[in-house]
Amino acid sequence: MKTMVVDAHYDLLLDVFRLRRMGETRVIERFYLDDLRAAGVNVLVCSIFIPSEYIPEMALRVALSQIGNLHCEMRESPGLFALCRTAKEARETVSAGRLAIFLSFEGVDPLGQDVQLLSVFYELGVRLMGLTWSRRNFAADGCHFLPLEEGQPGGLTPFGVALLQEAARLKMILDVSHLNDTGFDDVLRCFDGPVIASHSNSRALCPVARNLTDEQIVRLAKRGGVIGLNNTVSFIRPDGAKMMKEAAEQGGKYPALSHEDDPCYRGLLKHARHIVELVGVEHLGLGLDLCEFDKPEADRHNSAFPTYRHVVPFIKALRQEFPRSADAILGENWMRVLEYLR
Repeated sequence: MKTMVVDAHYDLLLDVFRLRRMGETRVIERFYLDDLRAAGVNVLVCSIFIPSEYIPEMALRVALSQIGNLHCEMRESPGLFALCRTAKEARETVSAGRLAIFLSFEGVDPLGQDVQLLSVFYELGVRLMGLTWSRRNFAADGCHFLPLEEGQPGGLTPFGVALLQEAARLKMILDVSHLNDTGFDDVLRCFDGPVIASHSNSRALCPVARNLTDEQIVRLAKRGGVIGLNNTVSFIRPDGAKMMKEAAEQGGKYPALSHEDDPCYRGLLKHARHIVELVGVEHLGLGLDLCEFDKPEADRHNSAFPTYRHVVPFIKALRQEFPRSADAILGENWMRVLEYLR
């Protein structure tokens, strides 16, 4: 049986959406598969994320287009990747040498205020749900990047609670990575199914709202959840946002995981150690959040953002740091949660 290596958060569908609008075809095969294979990643949880420019009027259409584009990609590149709905399907797909793809909402903006649309997206293959991105919608408030960016933050709305009830009926997995603290509490209080943080780090090491407090990590672990290590430097180091700004102003590279001298490499290992010391290896995974939006192949290798080739040394470092638990951290912890899906 092949080793499962799972990245629980990747904005691949938005990349595909934008590149196909530029006239590209076979986007996943041409621009992404080689990098994924180099890193050994064979399971991706792909977010359905709607940029603010499409909200509210175009949110539903763009979400459907992203799923439709994935089906076009599967027809154009037969036998290379597959949309999966259960852990069993994912294992069979990987055993056949193909990339397994799961779908997840990164914000339920496409639903508007219609609970019934969730079951429609479920039929289309969406199995995981984050109620918000870092902005307010009809379901809840996100954890904003700036203090009070969209007014006083609140928790779940009645519509958000109704969505949790419908998600429980459908046996979906809830993702809290972009919720604020009040919303986090509401989800654990109102939802009995699996709860994960697909792409968040430790707030104790990097005090930003996108990361989880030690108390939240413990509470999530008690529910059997998993936390995915996030490559974004502003969620790794307290000075990360400043580093990103300076790099952009100087036209430099975004800090990556490509070697031991990179601040992300060392910093993310610290987050891994902290989470393991706090709740054990069975609650740690990858949720790298590698954003490469609409970069043609030549440009991506000089991109400000890292690619999967950059994370190869970090994955090797995780295997060295946790030699007895590496397979669990790199994939099996996520597969355990995905076993819940039907």
